[in-house]
Amino acid sequence: MVLIIVAYPHIRRKIRFFMIKNNLVYKYTKLKYHNHKTTVNNDQINNILNRQFNNKKPNEVIVSDLTYVQVGAKWHYICLLIDLFNREIIGYSSGPNKTAELVQQDFHKITRPLNQITLFHTDRGNEFKNKIIDEILITFNIKRSLSNKGCPYDNAVAETTYKTFKTEFINGKKFKNLTQLKYELFDFVHWYNNIRIHGSLNYLSPVTFRKQMSI
Repeated sequence: MVLIIVAYPHIRRKIRFFMIKNNLVYKYTKLKYHNHKTTVNNDQINNILNRQFNNKKPNEVIVSDLTYVQVGAKWHYICLLIDLFNREIIGYSSGPNKTAELVQQDFHKITRPLNQITLFHTDRGNEFKNKIIDEILITFNIKRSLSNKGCPYDNAVAETTYKTFKTEFINGKKFKNLTQLKYELFDFVHWYNNIRIHGSLNYLSPVTFRKQMSI
């Protein structure tokens, strides 16, 4: 006899003991994210940002990255655009595929003049370096900066933001569908920008810090 059970970790040992005692086959399933290998671009584009993370002007340098989240029984992706000046999330998107179109949606959400952005810094994922994103950057005269291959420290602000994002938004959440994810992502970004205080911003929210610095 084979019995398949999905169980929480803290009761698996008890279930296993019971099933061995009754000559049952013990199995459980858990969805795991498998990191799919993607082609990394080797373009001769310098790391112009060069870890100069203390930017003094709003909307001047934008950094970005992607992360994954479980939606139903599948993995989806979230992309954020972060203003280096005050760590404010100025663009965000979510979808089932890790593509340039996902990053493009972020730029469409930016409410500030895109021609004020001077530098866009990311890692070397092909979702950031492609014809779609190239056209946006060329149109608005935005320079590109890429991290050195295999060096996450070159994009430390994005990495730190995503660590917070995973801890405070993703972990422990169950999203039934993409619609629910989009609604809750909207709420989180609003809270993160307007209410959540940041130690690096003198314990102000990103929006409050930006408004105070513009006085």
